[in-house]
Amino acid sequence: MNQESRIITPAQFDRRSFLRRTGGLLSGAAIASAIDPSKFAHGAAASEEIKIALIGCGGRGSGAAGQALSTFNQGPVKLVAMADVFEDRLKSSLGNLQKQHNERVDVKPENQFIGFDAYKKAIALADIVILATPPGFRPMQIEEAVKQGKHIFTEKPVATDAPGVRTVLAAAAEAKKKGLKIGVGLQRHHQKGYIETIKRLQDGAIGDLHTLRAYWNGATPWVKKRADLEKSAGRKLTEMEYQMRNWYYFTWICGDHIDEQHIHNLDVINWAKGFKYPVKANGMGGCEVRKGADYGEIFDHHAVEFEYEDGSRCFSQCRHIVGCWNSVSEHAQGSKGKSDISRHTISPTEGEAWRHKNEGDKDAYQQEHDDLFDAIRNNKEFSELEYGAMSSMTAILGRMATYSGVEVSMEKALKEGKSLMPPTLAWDADMPVKPGPDGMYPRAIPGTWKPY
Repeated sequence: MNQESRIITPAQFDRRSFLRRTGGLLSGAAIASAIDPSKFAHGAAASEEIKIALIGCGGRGSGAAGQALSTFNQGPVKLVAMADVFEDRLKSSLGNLQKQHNERVDVKPENQFIGFDAYKKAIALADIVILATPPGFRPMQIEEAVKQGKHIFTEKPVATDAPGVRTVLAAAAEAKKKGLKIGVGLQRHHQKGYIETIKRLQDGAIGDLHTLRAYWNGATPWVKKRADLEKSAGRKLTEMEYQMRNWYYFTWICGDHIDEQHIHNLDVINWAKGFKYPVKANGMGGCEVRKGADYGEIFDHHAVEFEYEDGSRCFSQCRHIVGCWNSVSEHAQGSKGKSDISRHTISPTEGEAWRHKNEGDKDAYQQEHDDLFDAIRNNKEFSELEYGAMSSMTAILGRMATYSGVEVSMEKALKEGKSLMPPTLAWDADMPVKPGPDGMYPRAIPGTWKPY
């Protein structure tokens, strides 16, 4: 699972230079497609059924599948295959989707796949795949879906380490060659308030953006205790099984909450900057409050200063500590005013303030699927994987800075960052992190942990 083979080393992380660099990542013969690549080359007729496969059957995957199936007003859609490593998750998801969407769910027993390689079999049966496994698995699944010539909706983040990002960037370049449509679950890009606010900022509503702030401060999302899991299973769990059931607390599979959650806010900042990305970062973090073996190895707080090539900075916080100041928001200060991006307001130093008016705006989670399926049916350009990969890398850069306590270069991090994945994917695999005699997992120690 060490994905070291494809390397992109950008010197300037803006969209134009990114496209120049990624255009030549994959040379030679095109990867063979498992389906006829011309099927939707000129769009799909309104009457043509689009077959969907769901990879990763947890709550977010089930929700994404439901939103994909809710695009039926554009044309027929059907869920035909599902894959997960845990059969109970698949069965539960399937039952709920059948209740909600009835005739649009037709996943026969032989098309319900269980195991670490189940995703390949499910992908082969579909026109579009929904990738909603824990993030560590996404690079190999994105790569496989592109190899098979399928359209993709992938949840964020798209990777947990630099080798994974490199794999995804290579897949993005190949997907463009094939004309594949790929959506990434950074749904703010499909939310009218954000779209209009960002456009005004990019048009100079508050001048040059020099200071930006991003926050995801809140409570712990969830935890699966080993004792409860083993009681339910009636046996001891292997370390792989436990970490996958309680995946949020292990960096190889989650990316830490700076990557799994805070990516939303960091992505908005990159978007406001015109799809430019930080060139370096420094920060601090640790685990001050959230103690216990079931909280794995991740930090409960991160604070990062990201610097962009033009000298502007983003000051970032994410925290999972109860009783503290909470905020999930993004802000920009420019040479001619300020903006609360998350509240969709702009306050120039001269002239009238502006606020987006919500006039029946559609839910962004649904809108992102509506837009993707519209692009598939009408052969519109739709490629979100590049900025999804680089916003994931922005979050990873921040984590590398907080884990190490040193300033980390984006160029070096992307080129030399190490794989976090287990050497093999199996229930008895040798895991990259293991509990000590007291059941506690070792955490990164700033000043000691090495970013490269």
